[in-house]
Amino acid sequence: MLAIMADKQKFPGRETVAGPIEETQTFAPKFGPDGLIPAAVTDAQSGQLLMLAYMNADALTLTIARGEAWYWSRSRGALWRKGAISGNVQRVVEIRTDCDQDAIELVVEQQGPACHTDRRSCFYRIITKGDGAPSLTFKD
Repeated sequence: MLAIMADKQKFPGRETVAGPIEETQTFAPKFGPDGLIPAAVTDAQSGQLLMLAYMNADALTLTIARGEAWYWSRSRGALWRKGAISGNVQRVVEIRTDCDQDAIELVVEQQGPACHTDRRSCFYRIITKGDGAPSLTFKD
């Protein structure tokens, strides 16, 4: 497992933010009870939604410090750098947070496909409503 340096980024607690969180310039991300924050990943050129992942404080710190996307794998219970195995690295162009700082958007330059299925985006199916139960239609 990757060792995180002792001098890593420390995020201020939300109780230290003066005024409404929606108007502050202090970055105080709100991690969930599981220690994670959702991260939507979009393509810097097209704006296409590529994937949704989760970050813990270490992954967010590494992403900010190194300019490449790091995530927390819920299935493996470990940090991972996007592209470490596949080579499909995400170079971070911009990091955004939503109004109440409980979600992150990474705007990236994607090298290769973002999805483990070898597709450009993880969002390649449309939910359609027919006469019966909803079904999926592929749209690459």
